[in-house]
Amino acid sequence: MSPRIKLWSCLLAVLVLTQIAVSLSMAHGETLTVASDLIQGALLLVATASFLPSTLPSCNPRPRLRVFWILMTGGMLFWLAYQAMWNYFEVVKRQDVPEPFSGDVVLFLHLVPMMAALAVLPHLRDDERDSDIRMLDLSLLVTWWVFLYVYAVIPWQAVQVDQAIYGNNFNLVYLTEKLVLLVSLAFLAYTAHGGWRHLYGQLLGASALYASSSYVANWAIEHHRYYSGSFYDIPLTISIAWIATVALFAPRWDLAQSKPSEPILGIRISRLGMLAIFSLPGFALHALFHAAVPSPVRKFRITLTLLTTVVMGAMVFWRQTLLGKELTRLLETSRRSFDDLQTLQAQLIQSEKLASLGRLVGGAAHEINNPLTAMLGYSDILAESSLPPQEQRLADRIAVQVRRTKTLVANLLTFARETPARMTPVDVNSVLRTAMRLIEPQLEEQHTALRLVLGSSLPPVVADSNQLLHVCLHLAGQIASQLNADTHPGLYVQTRQENSFVVLDFRTDSASSEPYQPLGTSESGNKPSTLSLNACCRIVEEHGGRIQARVSRGGFAAFRLELPVATKTSSGSSPSRPVIPTGSAVGS
Repeated sequence: MSPRIKLWSCLLAVLVLTQIAVSLSMAHGETLTVASDLIQGALLLVATASFLPSTLPSCNPRPRLRVFWILMTGGMLFWLAYQAMWNYFEVVKRQDVPEPFSGDVVLFLHLVPMMAALAVLPHLRDDERDSDIRMLDLSLLVTWWVFLYVYAVIPWQAVQVDQAIYGNNFNLVYLTEKLVLLVSLAFLAYTAHGGWRHLYGQLLGASALYASSSYVANWAIEHHRYYSGSFYDIPLTISIAWIATVALFAPRWDLAQSKPSEPILGIRISRLGMLAIFSLPGFALHALFHAAVPSPVRKFRITLTLLTTVVMGAMVFWRQTLLGKELTRLLETSRRSFDDLQTLQAQLIQSEKLASLGRLVGGAAHEINNPLTAMLGYSDILAESSLPPQEQRLADRIAVQVRRTKTLVANLLTFARETPARMTPVDVNSVLRTAMRLIEPQLEEQHTALRLVLGSSLPPVVADSNQLLHVCLHLAGQIASQLNADTHPGLYVQTRQENSFVVLDFRTDSASSEPYQPLGTSESGNKPSTLSLNACCRIVEEHGGRIQARVSRGGFAAFRLELPVATKTSSGSSPSRPVIPTGSAVGS
């Protein structure tokens, strides 16, 4: 237990014990009244202060939880303000509180923010999408409670003064308010779990003690047995201290754990707001046809009901506008999700076709390799035989072309082979040469030139050579597919070292000043446009690198592949790779 909690707990205990001692030992009189009012004022001040730390973002970062504590603190501030007004008359002016007392509205209002705090449902996870709608629902309920008080109580205080009716109506409305608060707390304590159930249960116990003690005190007032500082104030004092204790110990009950959002609870609160609006015509009919009510009171109530209907109707209109916008957004999101699903399905089908084609190429390459081996053997025999020089040169040319074809077939076998990833030191230039040999037939068919600029003395990178070959082929193929002889006649590929990274550039041979943008599967990067490009980004991120892209109208105009240089461990035996820092730019 922290020193702050110990200090405030001891202060609350001292104030409660002092109230008990004063109420039981002192006789009815002015001294008892002043002492009791000061003790209760100090107790409410301490109770209100105990709620304040929970309203700070540092204590409760969740918006919904912070709103809950702010509303609870607002209710305590109203309660403290009412006690301050009571003390002003009985302690400062040394006179009885006037009846009817205009400050009773503050006492009534102090439970309204507390009920609104419960309607926030702080034990559920935050949902930013319906926060505005939820606040409008709370505003509807708060407006209705204020209307109820003004409708039932204010006419007998401001329009046609009648102390007896005023007191009865105030007690009835205040009792209804306390019963609604108790039922809400009981429901939340039943449905919540963990620390939230404990919190709601403690608030339920304190509120039940406060409601029962207030009822007993009102009974004592009606029978002329109550006076300030009497023993009727003891349970009231204990209930205030209990509520303050709940605020002090709430951080120890693990309120950070919240249940998933339950739409059914939000729907029930919305329905309560709708019921509040539908109840207004009933109040208007009651005011119109209640013959026992004086005419000024009837006119006041009808006017109040009409004004409240306009205000709450405007809130409902705004709420429906927000719901319409939310529905439109959800429909648009659903449409995009459906389109993305169709695109993904097409990409998966194409990916499966490519996988099948890769397996077919692997099998065909094995079949082609056998006659190539025989042709190479026969060409070597011919080269060693006593043929004329012209025929020897032809045999040598046959051997060169066969070896070139065997190299291409070997590369195809390496690319098509499904093998587990093996992270070893890899020469990037060697992998890139193999990739360019594989893509060279496509470029020749497109009449596209290839310009390959390889950096000298590049350090190795830790990678799987087959996966890196796949990435290089795909990035080069993406650029080559957009080339044409008129605008972009050639493919430019370059390797170099920048700081602790090996950089591979794939772009058209025309220079551009457009900046590169990070491309990746993580949240910090732009999402790839195709499934294959997404796979390449994932492979590179698993290698500790990243892919950057330069975007044009027709698609990607350039790619930049960055891979960390292999480093040695302290023993100097096995190389390892550093992980690229998120958000860093290398040669951008």
